[in-house]
Amino acid sequence: MARPPPFVRSGGAGKQLGRLSEFKNGALYDKVPGSVRDPAGGSVSDRDIEMRDMSAFAQDAMADSDREGDQRFQAAMLKDVSRTFALTIPVLPDALRDVVGNGYLLCRIVDTIEDDPGLSPVQKRRLCTWFADVVRRTADPREFACELHGLLAPTVPASERLLIRETERVIAISDAFTASQRRALEICVAIMADGMAEFQERKDVAGLPTQTDMDRYCYYVAGVVGEMLTRLFCEYSPEMRRHEDRLMALAVSFGQTLQMTNILKDIWEDRDRGACWLPRDVFARYGFSLDDLGNAPSDARFAQALGELLGVAHDHARRALEYVLLIPAEETGLRNFCLWALGMALLTLRKIAKRRGFRSGQEVKITRRSVTATVAISRFSAGSDGLLRALFALLSAGLPRAPARSGRPV
Repeated sequence: MARPPPFVRSGGAGKQLGRLSEFKNGALYDKVPGSVRDPAGGSVSDRDIEMRDMSAFAQDAMADSDREGDQRFQAAMLKDVSRTFALTIPVLPDALRDVVGNGYLLCRIVDTIEDDPGLSPVQKRRLCTWFADVVRRTADPREFACELHGLLAPTVPASERLLIRETERVIAISDAFTASQRRALEICVAIMADGMAEFQERKDVAGLPTQTDMDRYCYYVAGVVGEMLTRLFCEYSPEMRRHEDRLMALAVSFGQTLQMTNILKDIWEDRDRGACWLPRDVFARYGFSLDDLGNAPSDARFAQALGELLGVAHDHARRALEYVLLIPAEETGLRNFCLWALGMALLTLRKIAKRRGFRSGQEVKITRRSVTATVAISRFSAGSDGLLRALFALLSAGLPRAPARSGRPV
């Protein structure tokens, strides 16, 4: 399908042509008497299935298109596509909650393209580029949603399929944001879409060539999100704006902490999907080839190389703590938003470090009890730099540090 012509918007989320519809009993009706349609070209029964698999809260939120309804819609979609962000975003200040939630949903659409096993690298490149144009308001979100939804593999979760269907609403919600906020979202999506498409073209079950390649992958997947959040935080807080250059640099490390944690935790699940984001050069230094990844859990050389990567993630986590400490102490919502993610990452890294022969992400997944404890302790400590440093030292105890290139992790 050819790229759609430039798309010109007018009005807010509740005034778009594509929103001239409503849900009744799980089906989508035109606001024209007697008409029933599906805007993405599928059958109503397809949408019924997607709606049925959503939470009741999400189903209720779909019907409202005013600002309050848009907030409920975003909260519902976040709950259905990411429990972590559904947990952390509500602690942000009111002025940031909507834009951060919207930014996450935009990134999730790019993630859906990247993760779909049925799309070829060429298709992913075209769809990622197209979506970046949609976010820039130079392409029609309805045409994009229509084509992408029709290409999604059957294994894509119903919540993500519905998010794709509702692309226009996600885009329209950002009409209420400031110009600088919209620009932060556009920059993030453009860089992420381009980078993810590149690495899908390079995906190899034998891993990435070097640590530098892994760093670049982490930047495109998560570092750019840190930069986006930093731009939004600095617009909100004059105090943070004074440290914007330093925060932007630390934001990339924060993102790499979280993404490296995911990569290490999901080694085996990624391998089952035909991907490996580990760096071959690091493992080669210890005499292990990622071509033999299937034998890795019982190989001491693999465990040593994994220790080096744990050390790299640990050092990035220390820079992430620096980021948190540059947030004004009175902004406990901002601090908690960051601390919860950092705390859960550290706990996961500790589990991996203690169980380097794990064979499934489930073996090193942190418990709900650990999540609850992280939230409670962070709430108590968020306003005190001293307590946060002590807490970080406690959580990171036992993790290796990144070695000098000629050395080995402790």
